[in-house]
Amino acid sequence: MQSVHFFLACAALFFAASAHGQDTKRQLALDSVQHVREVVVVSKNTFREVIPSQKLDGAVLERLNAHSVADALRYFSGLQIKDYGGVGGLKTVNIRSMGTNHLGIFYDGIELGNAQNGQIDLGQLSLDNVEEITLYNGQKSAIFQPASDFGNAGSVYIRTRTPRFDINKPFNLRFKAGRASSDTYRLSGLWENRLSQAVNASLSMGYLTSSGKYRFRYLRHNQDRSVAYDTTAIRQNGDIWALRAEANVHGVIDHGMWNWKAYTYNSQRGIPGAIVNNVWRRGERQSDHNHFSQLRFQKSFSDAFSTQWLAKYAYYHTHYVNNDPTQLPVNNTYKQQEIYLSTANVLELMPNWSVSLSYDFKWNKLDSDTRLFVFPHRFSNFISLATAIDYRRLKLQASVLGTFVKDHTRTMVDEPSHSVFSPALFVNLYPFTSKAFSFRAFAKKSFRMPTFNELYYTEIGNALLKPETAVQYNVGAVWEKTYRASLIRGFRLQVDGYFNSMSDKIVAYPKGQQFRWTMLNLGKVHIKGIDLQAETTMQPSPELSFTGRLQYTYQQARDVTNPSDSYYKHQIPYIPWHSGSAIVGANYKQWQLNYSFIYAGKRYNQQENIVYNYMPAWYTSDLSLVYAFNWQGLRCKLTAEVNNLFAQDYDVILNYPMPKRNYAISIDITL
Repeated sequence: MQSVHFFLACAALFFAASAHGQDTKRQLALDSVQHVREVVVVSKNTFREVIPSQKLDGAVLERLNAHSVADALRYFSGLQIKDYGGVGGLKTVNIRSMGTNHLGIFYDGIELGNAQNGQIDLGQLSLDNVEEITLYNGQKSAIFQPASDFGNAGSVYIRTRTPRFDINKPFNLRFKAGRASSDTYRLSGLWENRLSQAVNASLSMGYLTSSGKYRFRYLRHNQDRSVAYDTTAIRQNGDIWALRAEANVHGVIDHGMWNWKAYTYNSQRGIPGAIVNNVWRRGERQSDHNHFSQLRFQKSFSDAFSTQWLAKYAYYHTHYVNNDPTQLPVNNTYKQQEIYLSTANVLELMPNWSVSLSYDFKWNKLDSDTRLFVFPHRFSNFISLATAIDYRRLKLQASVLGTFVKDHTRTMVDEPSHSVFSPALFVNLYPFTSKAFSFRAFAKKSFRMPTFNELYYTEIGNALLKPETAVQYNVGAVWEKTYRASLIRGFRLQVDGYFNSMSDKIVAYPKGQQFRWTMLNLGKVHIKGIDLQAETTMQPSPELSFTGRLQYTYQQARDVTNPSDSYYKHQIPYIPWHSGSAIVGANYKQWQLNYSFIYAGKRYNQQENIVYNYMPAWYTSDLSLVYAFNWQGLRCKLTAEVNNLFAQDYDVILNYPMPKRNYAISIDITL
C-alpha cells in the first residue's frame, strides 16, 4: 500500500511539472513585455461545466424561511431531508434514494468529511454567511476539480460570502439578531476588511440558544386502525446552545488566487429521542466541538494550464451521555481527525479539448473510550483522469476515478485493501442554433466504503458489511428563455428521468437514540425517478415584481434483493413516491412577501409496506414579510416569519414529531 501512495503522488506531480515546463519559456517571454493591470483568477477551463445544476443564491435564499443549510436544501428536487425535529435536531440529506453517504457536501471547495458515521449534520451550518448553494447530480461536471469529487453520486457546493467593497469604504460590518418560538435567540455578526488591493479578510460569528420546547401531538393507531395513543404534549430535552466562528483571508495573485479558512463550531444540546409507547422524556445529552482549517491555492500558468492545491486538517470531538433511568448509563467520548491533501491540474490540448489529472490523499482516525473499541484509522487515495470536449453544439466529459482504501485497527486483523475504478460519461447537446433548449445525459458508477460506525462500533457496527455500489443513468432537458421588455422576464423548465441501481445498499435506522444506529445491507435496490423544476420571473411595473419556483419529484425505490422476502419490490423506508416544493415571492418598493410550501407523500418506515408501517403525507407552509429601509446611513431589514402556517402535525422520521405553528422576527443591520 505504501508503494501505491508513492506512485499516485508521483504521477500527479509529474503531470503538473511536465505541463508547467512546456509553458514556462513562453510565459516568461510574455511577462517581460506585458504589465498585468487586472488579476485573472483562473483559466477558462474552470468554467466548462457540461450539465446545468440546481442553484439557490442571493435573493432566492433570502426568500426562504431558512436559517441553516438543511432548511434550504429542502427546496431542491431529488433530495430528501431527514429531520429529527426542533432547532437542534439532527438534519441529514439523502439524494435520489441512494443515501446520505453518496452525497458530498463541499464548503468553499473542500469536502466536509465524517468517517465516523458519514452523517454531515447540516443543521450546524448557518446560512448567515452563505452566498450560494448548488446541487449537482452525478458530479460537478467540470474536470478541474479534486479527484475525490469524481466519486460522489451527487454533490452540494456551499459557497460563503466573498468580500466586496465600495471604492472609498475599506470595510463592511453586518449585525443580525432574531427571536423565535421555543425561546430561540439568534445573534450573528460579519466583519470584512480590505487589507490591501490584493488581500482582504473576514470574520463571521453566530450564536444560537433555544429551550427546544414546542407543542406536538402524538397520535398512533393499532393494527386494526383503532386509536392506541392520542396525546398533546410539549417536547422536552431539546435545548441547545451553539457558537460558530469562521475566519477567512482571501488573496489574489497574477492569474490566480488563494484562500485560508479557519472554522469552529461548539455546541451542547439535549437529544429528545424517539417517542415510543407515549414516553417522551429522555436523559440524553451531546456536546460537539468541531474545528477545521483549510487552504486553497489556484493559479493559471498560461491560457492552457491551470493547477489547484488544497490542504485541510479537521478535528471533531463528540461527548455523548445518556442518564435515562430506564436504560443503561452511557458516557462516551469520540475524537475524529482528518488530514486531506489534493492537487488538480488541467491542460488544454486544443481550444475545445482539455484533460485533467487529479490526486487526493485522505487520512482518517477515530478514538473513543467505549468498551472494546478497535481504534480504526483509514488511508484513502484517489486519482482521477478526465477529459472534456466543447465542440459547437456538443459538450462531452468522460472521467475515471481510482479509489484505493486501506483500514487498520488496533485489535482486529486488517482486512484487505479495496481498489475500485469508477467511470463516468456526461453529454450535453444543443439541437438548435439557439442555446435556449438542450438535452443532457450521463452514466456513472460510484462506490463508497462503510463508515467506522457501520463497521466497528461495539454492539452497533457490522464487520460483515459490504461496500456499497451505485450505478446511475440520467436523461434530461432544459428550456430557458429571457425577455427584456415583457410581463414575463424569464422562465426556465428542467426535467430529468433517471434509473439508479444500488448493490449492497447500507441503511441506518435510529435505535431509539438519535446518536446510535442499527446497520443493515439491503442488498439490491432499483430506483426510478423523475425530477421536474420550473422557475419564472414577472415584472408588471418597475416597482413590482413576482418570482416563482416549483419542483416536483417522483421516486420508486424498490428492494429487489430476494424474491422470497416478504418485502420484495417494496418501497424502501422513508422514500415517498411523490414530493415537491414551491417558492413564491413578491417585491414592491421596500416590501417583500415570501411564501414557501413543502410536500412529502405517503411512505413507510420499515422494509415491509404494510398498514402498521404506513406514514401519511405531510406538508408545511411558511410565510415571511420583509421591510428594508435606510436609517442614519445604515441599511436595515426587518423580517417577520410564520412557519408551519397551518399547524400541521407530522413526523419526518417516525416518533420524532415536528413543531407546530411557530414564529420568528429578526433585524439585519449593515454598516
